[in-house]
Amino acid sequence: MTATLTVTVSSIGTDVHEGLTATPKQLPPRLFYDAEGSALFEAITRLPEYYLTRSELEIFDRHAPEIMARAGDGLTLVELGAGTAHKTRVLIRALLERQEKATFYPIDVSASALEVAAKSLSAEFPNLSLRLVVGRYRAGLESLRAVGGRKLVLFIGSSVGNYDPPEATALLSELGGALSPGDALLLGTDLAKDASLLVPAYDDAAGVTARFNKNVLARINRELGGHFNLDRFKHVALWNAQASRMEMHLESTRAQTVRIDALDLEVSFAARERIHTENSYKFTEAMVAKMLSDAGYAPEQSWFDSKRWFGVHLARKK
Repeated sequence: MTATLTVTVSSIGTDVHEGLTATPKQLPPRLFYDAEGSALFEAITRLPEYYLTRSELEIFDRHAPEIMARAGDGLTLVELGAGTAHKTRVLIRALLERQEKATFYPIDVSASALEVAAKSLSAEFPNLSLRLVVGRYRAGLESLRAVGGRKLVLFIGSSVGNYDPPEATALLSELGGALSPGDALLLGTDLAKDASLLVPAYDDAAGVTARFNKNVLARINRELGGHFNLDRFKHVALWNAQASRMEMHLESTRAQTVRIDALDLEVSFAARERIHTENSYKFTEAMVAKMLSDAGYAPEQSWFDSKRWFGVHLARKK
């Protein structure tokens, strides 16, 4: 059975207006994920340079039964940023080997991605009840406060790395406020490594990530009557070693002014001026431990891929 709980998502207009009138200019990464952006991200996860998905999936393939056993019995599964739930199905399979039935709450801003997830999961797992939550993480969490029983919340794919450290800690702390004693968090984190591995993962040879990044401008054109010429912007991915993060930007190749009709806004760009579109923090084990502790969780166990490029961490609310 599939049910959809639609949580109100504010228009992208507010994010766009605030971001493009700020100094420096920026757009939040959630704007990537309309139907086109979600499809492009799925393509990114299959690229040879993008090791993150393969590394985390290796962990799940090897350790899913152990992870579920440590998480506890009688679980309801919740996932922040579920997307199409491609990796999650490995955990669901292990869960349903331990209990006859289960309920899964996938939360995502992309309705199209959740529709793909629902179709495939319903076909593969007839004993899985789905409750789709369309919206941002915080809005979705509000809907879960009334969910009874023991919960395991998945925040995988190193999505936590898209937040600056204080924001990540605050989000995890807020999540803890929606949990009950005995509930657990499974957190995926990409680990710090050499820039020669990191940069290609965000600037692939086929240019798929560049298309994904530029799609945010295409979305503004489609939904807000923007007049961005995508050929006048280039994708920039760089490693900020001091902050331990990958950054994505869109760089104006010339001085130009772009009108956005729905906002009655004209945005001026200098040549080489950038729009900051995403951070992706890369963690050490000490950074993960501190983030979890500061957010009110007690770490229980971590699992790593064979190259130790990626970690998955089980923790409980203190």
